[in-house]
Formats: sequence, C-alpha cells, structure tokens
Amino acid sequence: MSARTTALPARAAGVPRIGFFERWLTLWVFLCIVVGIALGELFPAPFQALGRMELAQVNLPVGLLIWVMIIPMLLKIDFGALGQVRQHVRGIGVTLAVNWLVKPFSMALLAWVFIRHVFAPYLPAGQLDSYVAGLILLAAAPCTAMVFVWSQLSDGDPYFTLSQVALNDTIMIFAFAPIVGLLLGLSAITVPWGTLFLSVALYIVIPVILAQAWRKALLARGPAALAATLARIQPYSVAALLVTLVLLFAFQGGQILAQPLIIAMLAVPILIQVYFNSGLAYLLNRRLGVAHCVAAPSALIGASNFFELAVAAAISLFGFDSGAALATVVGVLVEVPVMLSVVRIVNATRGWYEARAG
Repeated sequence: MSARTTALPARAAGVPRIGFFERWLTLWVFLCIVVGIALGELFPAPFQALGRMELAQVNLPVGLLIWVMIIPMLLKIDFGALGQVRQHVRGIGVTLAVNWLVKPFSMALLAWVFIRHVFAPYLPAGQLDSYVAGLILLAAAPCTAMVFVWSQLSDGDPYFTLSQVALNDTIMIFAFAPIVGLLLGLSAITVPWGTLFLSVALYIVIPVILAQAWRKALLARGPAALAATLARIQPYSVAALLVTLVLLFAFQGGQILAQPLIIAMLAVPILIQVYFNSGLAYLLNRRLGVAHCVAAPSALIGASNFFELAVAAAISLFGFDSGAALATVVGVLVEVPVMLSVVRIVNATRGWYEARAG
C-alpha cells in the first residue's frame, strides 16, 4: 500500500491529532510513579516474584507487555513508503545524520558530563554506569509512532514522515545493537552482547515481522479494516506501557524515595539533547533550502525517541531495579511536553524559516 493511501484519509476525515491518552501521558506516568512506589512498598513479595519470572534473561511478563506496546505502533508503518525516499533526499539525509551520527553520540557526551561529573555527588555511586547506559539506549532508537502525531501538529508532509519512519525502522534493525554496544564500550560499561542481540530480535525484528504480516492481512480487506484495527488496539498499547511503568516503579521505589531529585537530574541531559538535535536538524534543513513542511517533521523525528524499545532493552539488559530502566522511563515522562514545545517552536518560526535572504 502506498504512503498516499495510508496518510491522507486520516487527515481528511478529521481524526483527532493527538489522542486522550497520549495528550496526558506525562500525568499517567506521574500516577504510575505514585501507584508503583506504593504497591512496591506495601506488597514487595508479589513484585519480587514477577521479577524472577525470566527465561534466557528475558522477563516474561514484561516481554508480553512490550509486544502489546510495540506491535500496534509498528502496524502503522508502511515499508512500501521506502520507495518515496528519493523524493525528499535532503530532508531524509539531515534526519538520518542527526538520528544516527549525532544523537546517540551527543547523548553519550551529555551523560558523561552530567551523570559522571555534574550530578555524580548526588546520585547513587553504584548506579552511575547504569544511568549512562539508560540514556544511551534512549537516544539510540528514533521514535516510530508518536512522530505521526508531531508531524500532523506541525503540518508536516505526511509522505516524508512515512518514508522517514520506514527508513529509520529498517536501519534500526541493523544499527541499534552495534551503536549501543559501541557507546557502552566507549563509556567503559560491560556490553552483554548476547542479551543485547536477543533484545533486538525480541523487541524489533520479531514485532516488525508480526506487525507487517498482520498489516498485510488487514489491507487485504481494505484500508478501513486497518484503520479500525488501529483505533481498537491503540488503548491496549498505552495500557501495556502504563502497567510496565507501574511494575518498574514498584522496584525503583526505594531509590526514588531516598533521593527524589534523581528523576529531575536524569531529565536534564534528555531535555538538552531534544532541543539540541531538533534545533540542529531544523537549521540544517533551512540551510539546504528544504521546505518547512519537511523540515518541521525532520526536526521532530531527529529529536524524539522510541522510548518503548529503550525501556524494554534497559529491563532486559540491566533489570527492573536498574538505573538504566529508570533513565529510560524519565524519557517517557518528558516526551509529550517537551515534544509539544518543539512543535510550538517550529510552528512559531515558520515565517522566519521561509524568509530567504535577497
């Protein structure tokens, strides 16, 4: 199915640009923090039992939740849109450079500056490496699903957005593990290669295959069948994310209660990274003469993260009670408000962007 038939009907039909759950995601995460910590303190034994339900270093309850979380997002992706990449070469090139050559490495630098130095005296010494690892995992996976929302809010070209997301997801299958392994190694963090590749297989490769097979079957019945299924399963995806967060905070409660400013300190490099990478992509696109309807989603794709994958990989690699898992969850916490602020910036500066010297 072409990107044209996938993208335009949703806009023409007046579909809400951002869903109720997504709009209030930050509030839901705060509630998950409170509920998770309370349940973990009141009923520690059941959560410890859930934490021990592992097979080949994969927590089975979380693995199931992650699939429910990720597959609906991947169902939206039309890999047939890859054929349109050549129509937006400059915008695609900028986004790829920011996503894969700048963002993971800039986050590794920011993590080194803030976690190992600026905030090190105020963070648990035994978790510093884990916090750095979580921030790297967060930056190494470009956003997939929410990008469509950000693109619509900035009047972005839907064909560019589809082709860019499809290309990023294709690259992620092959590049996520090597980039994460390289940056963890450079950060002097032991790389559990076996678990890392298993995470890629479980949380990228297999979900992509299942989602695309399901998508093909639905499209055989017509575009309406795909749209109806996406609308029906989206709440399950958000619910699975929230349940995962409750489980995670049930394990993290002790650390957070002991040092409640941990979340704020972890948020600092994430916020800097978002504004730096979105600004870089935006300015590079303007320098290259790219249309605003491409530059806006390019900046947003360049800054946002596939936080569901980051959370899954962090739990698989380092465990529920790790600093890595907590760092990725902070990414979930700030995702919606910070990306909405980037949307407002690119919309407010459209006149400046389109002004040409001379």
